[in-house]
Formats: sequence, C-alpha cells, structure tokens
Amino acid sequence: MNVLLTATVLASFLFLSGCVNPFAPKLDNSPDNTASVVGDQHTIEGVFQNFRQAYLFQDTTMYGQLLAPNFIFTYRDYDKGVDVFWGRDEEMRTTYGLFQNVQRLDLVWNNIIDSTFDAGGLKGTVVRNFNLTVTFDADDIVRIDGYADLTVLRPTPNDVWTISLWRDESNF
Repeated sequence: MNVLLTATVLASFLFLSGCVNPFAPKLDNSPDNTASVVGDQHTIEGVFQNFRQAYLFQDTTMYGQLLAPNFIFTYRDYDKGVDVFWGRDEEMRTTYGLFQNVQRLDLVWNNIIDSTFDAGGLKGTVVRNFNLTVTFDADDIVRIDGYADLTVLRPTPNDVWTISLWRDESNF
C-alpha cells in the first residue's frame, strides 16, 4: 500500500510541476519591458515622475527620498496675510496623514513655466503647473490647481536632485 501511495504522490507531483499556474505568470524579461514607474532623480523630469508616483501609490518612503535634509515647505495664508512654513519632519508627518486619510490622489504635472539653473548644475529653480485631485470618498473630492515653485539641489553633478524648498502657489 505504501508503494502505491508513494507512486501516486510522485505522479501527482510530476504532473502538477508541468502545469502553468495562470495566477502566477512567468516574468517577462523581454528587452522591450524596461519601462519603470520610478524616475531617474538625476534628471529634473525624474524628480517630477517620482513625486507623482509617491502621491499615486501614497508612498512616504519614495516621497521622503525627494526631500533634502534641510527641506522647507511654504505657502501664503491669505486670510492671515502671512507666509506659513515648516521643515522636513513636519512635511513628512503632514504627507503621511494625507496618504492615510484619502482613497486616491491623482497628481498631474503640466507645463514647466520657468526654470533656471546655476552654471555648475548643482542648484536650480523650477516653477511648474499642477492639478491634484484628492478623493477622500465618492462624495468628497477636492480639486487643487496651482504652481509648485521648487528649489532643487545636488552636491555634485553625479548625485540625484532633491527638493530643498517648495513654495506652494495653489488655490487651496
């Protein structure tokens, strides 16, 4: 009886090992499958791509990699007539809270309105138009339009760009 059971188990294993699981398809390693959702932060466009992806996937780790250690966020509080600002730690807490309390974030980066860079390629300013749709639930959707005025830095031309200053100029 043990021989029959062992033969049945072995035959079943051999039969099943040849089957393809439709729920676990083989990895596509073809050369044309090289597109990545992660941008190359050695380029300004890569910074914006990663910013969008961090919001889309609500990923604070990816978002944190965009911010310089000395990062400052600022916006104008028109009701009080003052500029409000905070540093990197508060920005990460605020963004984490945003990511935890929404169902979806859709960020669209539009045209670059203005950009200037120093001669050494280590510091730049980029002003870019954006549209952000924040979905808290099906009945609570907020649309924000405006401009992000970003100062970007990198220690050497071989390093990645990080955002050191973000001046938000939106309708929110």
